Amino acid sequence: MPSQPPVERKPSYIQFTPRRSIPSFENLVALANYEERLKGARKIVWRDRGELPVEIHDLWECMKHATSGGLRAGTLAFVIRAGVNLILLLTRLKRIKREHRFAAIRHAMFGQDCFRFAAMLGSFVSIYKYILNALPLLYQPPGSRSPFAENDEDIELGSRPVNKRVRKLRLSVSGRARQAWERKRTKAWFSVVAGATAGGVAIMFEKRSRRTAIGQQMFVRGLQGSYNALAVKYGFTIPYGAVWLFSIACAQIMYGFLLRPDTLPRAYISWIDQAGQIPVKAVTINRDLVREGGFKISDIDQLLSNPELHPKNRTVLLARRAMATGSPPSYGNPYAGCAAVHPKRFSCRKDALIRFYEVWKWVFPVYGALHFVPVLLFRRARFIKDPLNMFLRTLWGSSRSSAFLGAFVMIYEASYCFKHYLYENLRDLDLLPSKALNLLTSKSSFAALGFLAGLSLFIEDPRRRAELAMYVLPKSLESAWSAARGKGYVARTGELGEALLTAIGMGMVMRTYQHDPHNLSGIVRRILYQFVGPN
Repeated sequence: MPSQPPVERKPSYIQFTPRRSIPSFENLVALANYEERLKGARKIVWRDRGELPVEIHDLWECMKHATSGGLRAGTLAFVIRAGVNLILLLTRLKRIKREHRFAAIRHAMFGQDCFRFAAMLGSFVSIYKYILNALPLLYQPPGSRSPFAENDEDIELGSRPVNKRVRKLRLSVSGRARQAWERKRTKAWFSVVAGATAGGVAIMFEKRSRRTAIGQQMFVRGLQGSYNALAVKYGFTIPYGAVWLFSIACAQIMYGFLLRPDTLPRAYISWIDQAGQIPVKAVTINRDLVREGGFKISDIDQLLSNPELHPKNRTVLLARRAMATGSPPSYGNPYAGCAAVHPKRFSCRKDALIRFYEVWKWVFPVYGALHFVPVLLFRRARFIKDPLNMFLRTLWGSSRSSAFLGAFVMIYEASYCFKHYLYENLRDLDLLPSKALNLLTSKSSFAALGFLAGLSLFIEDPRRRAELAMYVLPKSLESAWSAARGKGYVARTGELGEALLTAIGMGMVMRTYQHDPHNLSGIVRRILYQFVGPN
């Protein structure tokens, strides 16, 4: 009897065969691995907030940590410098001949400047990390614990110790990083020695023409951090300290601009000439009269050749030229008068107001870019969410910054004219002794006008005042140092001057960064965190 085929019976329950479950799971794993690799690659370029300090227990680990940190910093510095060079080149690419454009782009991306900048920052980070992490291992007083010990029983959160019997507080990623940073804090002189040594060596990789500017910025940033740390420690504040510092710096800068141009960089002199829109020959005549008591006939002839010269000013200048006697010829007054300073307009008041508007209009596009570009780069989501409000805020900030510079020029010019108007009237009335009267035309009077013009910083946003003060302070210190060196008050430092200045500045900066980072400005703190990290 033939066998019956088996009867197929469908199961009574619902059966589901996930045909794509295995491929979907594999794709999910592959995606997770890809995102993890992408995240790891991003960390190489950009350091996330709340990164924990690296545990280091011997000098070999210290060497590997310093080498990897230096390579990372050098690569990041190379990319940043090449990107900035390329952006600056694109703004003037149309003015370059077509056959030279490729060479210009290649030089911008792979030129000597990029390699020098990368070598400077890479060597700084590598040397700093090695010294900072090696000193605690080499210098351990008897009976002291290693600052890199892993035992957390001695950590204090607030006022109560954390041990095995006490429940640990829950902290965010930034909180845990800050706690670990506090636990691994070493002696203050470790960071000073590491920063000074690394800064003095690293600056030698840059061009000599750029070492002074870098050293100046690091020095003033170190002064800023040290001052803030002392202010917090001893509980004192100077109201509007940034404004007073800015005014003091402007006093020295304007003194150097008018009487000692050799103490300021030539590019900075050109920028002041362009911003102030004062005739160059008027500045030359004023300097010669104040310092030497005479002027050059060719300078006043060049002022007379100006086709836009006001008729009344032409009459005054012709009279001054006719009065020129002696060798060098005198001017009648020991200063360049109003006719030379504002030759287009006879009225001092009218010219000061017009000069304010002209400076505002000239600098507004520059400040507009400085205010608008950071919004697009760092606050793009907020700008998309509320474009009108962000645009109006940016417009107001640009107008405010432009008004600050316009007010600076207006105050200096108006006070210059008023000072000499007061001098002429008091001289005719013969009410003051000659020594008191000569104070109005002395060299220090031009510095006093610079201090008065610096008070225009009150117009600027309070959050930007400190940065502007830090911008002009290096120029002021350079001018004061050069003037003192010319009079023999300080010794010459030779080729090691920039390295010494950078070493002192970086010693102060890194001491503040490792122990009181909140006392540094936000931009300096963020840059150091990206390049150096916790340790």
